[in-house]
Amino acid sequence: MQLWLIPILPLAGFFINGVFGRRFSKSLVSTVAVGSVVLAFAWALRVILALGDLNSAYTEHYFTWIQSGFVNIGCDMAVDRLTVVMLMVVTGIGSLIHIYAIGYMAHEHGPNFGGFYRFFAYLNLFMFFMLTLVLAANFLLLFVGWEGVGLCSYLLIGFYFDKKFATNAGNKAFIVNRIGDFGFSLAIFLIMVNFKSLDFATVFQQAPGASEATLTTIGLLLLVGACGKSAQLPLYVWLPDAMAGPTPVSALIHAATMVTAGVYMCARSWPIYVHAPEAMHAIALIGIATAFFAATIGLAQNDIKKVFAYSTVSQLGYMFVGVGCGAFSAGIYHLMTHAFFKALLFLGSGSVIHALSGEQDLRNMGGLRTKIPWTFWTMLCAALAISGFPFTSGFFSKDAILIAAHGYAPWMFWLGVVTAGMTAFYVFRAMFLAFFGTYRGREHPHESPPVMYLPLVVLAALSLGGGFIKIPVFLDKFFPTGEVPEDSTLMAISVAFGLGGIALAYLMYVLKPSMADSFADSVKGLYTLVYNKYFVDEIYDAAVVRPVVGGSRAVLWKTVDAGFIDGMVNGVGTLSRGVGDVLRRMQSGNIRSYASWVLLGCVTVIGAVLFFLGGVR
Repeated sequence: MQLWLIPILPLAGFFINGVFGRRFSKSLVSTVAVGSVVLAFAWALRVILALGDLNSAYTEHYFTWIQSGFVNIGCDMAVDRLTVVMLMVVTGIGSLIHIYAIGYMAHEHGPNFGGFYRFFAYLNLFMFFMLTLVLAANFLLLFVGWEGVGLCSYLLIGFYFDKKFATNAGNKAFIVNRIGDFGFSLAIFLIMVNFKSLDFATVFQQAPGASEATLTTIGLLLLVGACGKSAQLPLYVWLPDAMAGPTPVSALIHAATMVTAGVYMCARSWPIYVHAPEAMHAIALIGIATAFFAATIGLAQNDIKKVFAYSTVSQLGYMFVGVGCGAFSAGIYHLMTHAFFKALLFLGSGSVIHALSGEQDLRNMGGLRTKIPWTFWTMLCAALAISGFPFTSGFFSKDAILIAAHGYAPWMFWLGVVTAGMTAFYVFRAMFLAFFGTYRGREHPHESPPVMYLPLVVLAALSLGGGFIKIPVFLDKFFPTGEVPEDSTLMAISVAFGLGGIALAYLMYVLKPSMADSFADSVKGLYTLVYNKYFVDEIYDAAVVRPVVGGSRAVLWKTVDAGFIDGMVNGVGTLSRGVGDVLRRMQSGNIRSYASWVLLGCVTVIGAVLFFLGGVR
């Protein structure tokens, strides 16, 4: 089947544009970049159709990567039913984002369009690493893709490297993810020590025979990695700042690639988690806490991309709830539908920003539904889907998770539906502020070109009808728990909370716009707390960043580096210089002096020889 072609095609696009892009026209750069991803999508589809039912995994071994003692790790790729879902999401949504980026980045300038070709080269590299992660047949190759998407996120979030806020955001994403990746790497070491292999098939086959304590430790360490990559408490802080990159990057990170990796990894490791109930419980607790916490922050944000960023953190929490409750297929189902409507929300917000020449503040928008109708109607489809409006894609997947949560712990269900209500409120708050009322900005809005709004149309169709792609049925033979049964009462409660959130947003931002300000003034302390995101960044800065930086400067730099290491090096240099100074005095250039030294040396040697011979006798 030549699975390696799927990730290699975007990698080829990266090398072609990275090496020769400076000499290419913008149209040629975009053709190479988009063409490589579309071809990867086509080849993935061909592989899936050729493999058919996929009741068991199809694996390809290419070469032995590491061989040392009992360690035998191959460069292997595999496809099973979970891989199929991820391949379609990554290559399908990734292709639409690449097409959209042609229009969004059209005005990117620089020497010989340097920013343009560099951007598309990075996007292709991002796709390569994510596809490597998805196709990997062992934990180590998955970790290569895992680290690769982290590198690409750093490059793309900090794409505008001449702006300090962008470089700071890139650094923040990179550093926070290293914390999670350290936990993941420890999990890989433990897996190797206990199972003598990193191959999924071998590890998962042996997992039922391992001790619960061992599996719980491995599961919790894997969760640490997932919290970093998928922006869960307490490592979520990098994701909202990732908005510093161009909007297509935001869509790619939030919808199709990086943040889904943690959910995918946990679902992939289900044979470990089903025998480690405490680790699964931790996943569910972190998921529901993150979903609720991030939703409260989204209520008060005014940057249109920040609103959707916090909604991503919250929706990822839902996915973790599904996985933690044992409803693995429901978590992956929501991963797929979320890719549809979240990509649309971000690309739509990019279209709004494009129409307003860079404006992102919702308070400077308004009345745009008649000025950019394609953007409005498509984004409305996404807003309905994320709110769980009946029969949209989000309705099916979100309710599957909430029903599973009710069976696991009823309080999680109720906290989940309250979160759903808040989600509907803040998403439609953004919609009403941007598209209703009177225009409050200074720019002259204009609709995006077809290359930007046509991908929005495709995503709108998927946001509305994607829920009818019954992923839980497809994954029924892969995961042990099967499909979550429907419960009309619980679904009705969830829908009621979602519709209530929409109605409240309409009341406060369309019918009575002054009501929002009055309410904020009445709970000024709470509003300030939520508006400032609970001051989590400031707390982290005071409790972690400053002590680490200060300690590094005082101890590592001034004491260890400058005092000890530099002292040793400088001491060796001083000693050498002193010895050299003594020896230098012997090199006077005076022949009579040299003759004297030779004579002295000869006398010394002869005297030593005679003394030695006398001692022998």
